[in-house]
Amino acid sequence: MQRYKDYDDILQEASLIPPASPKPALTLQGNSVRLEPIRRDHSQLFWQAAKDDLEDIFRWIPYSMRTPEDFDKVVDKAFEEQERGESIVFATVEAVSGQVIGSTRYMNIDRNNHRVEIGSTWIAPRWQRTAINTEAKYLMLRNAFENWDCVRVELKTDALNQKSRNAILRIGAQEEGTLRKHLLTHTGRVRDTVYFSILDTEWPQVKQRLEAKLSQAH
Repeated sequence: MQRYKDYDDILQEASLIPPASPKPALTLQGNSVRLEPIRRDHSQLFWQAAKDDLEDIFRWIPYSMRTPEDFDKVVDKAFEEQERGESIVFATVEAVSGQVIGSTRYMNIDRNNHRVEIGSTWIAPRWQRTAINTEAKYLMLRNAFENWDCVRVELKTDALNQKSRNAILRIGAQEEGTLRKHLLTHTGRVRDTVYFSILDTEWPQVKQRLEAKLSQAH
């Protein structure tokens, strides 16, 4: 019996390639947060959620996020990546209010090696340091390991972004190393990038830790 789901099946489940029979787009639902498939109109909802705190939210993002047009470009690019089967992009929604408060995605999908990256995550300041990000990561990790049978989930961040590095470590990821001069940012700075990962063998312990955190939060 084949252990791992074929990634074509994964992408079909997310409605990224035509399935044999229609399936709904991937939605991940928790107590505090819902991760719903990105739509074109999310561009304006993202702008409304972020426009008053652009510097705080996007300081470490390597591309420009300063205008409504920048948000349009990012959403357009997200759809292009999804059409190529490279990403699955979500709007992050507060479950109680239904308000769009950020975005996250599966990216750099590697079908042959059964791995995926979680990244391009941002949350409006009001919902930072709440259960929202922890539960979103939990839902995405659980889906990757338990539904998709991934063997590895990657995360990365700017080497200068200590806050993000600490947050990734807190969810249970292992720091693997730094890619020096990895990305050229829109400001002209050449960024070093720190990589982290969680393996399938580590997931049970990470899952237990995240569930304990979420239990305390609720």
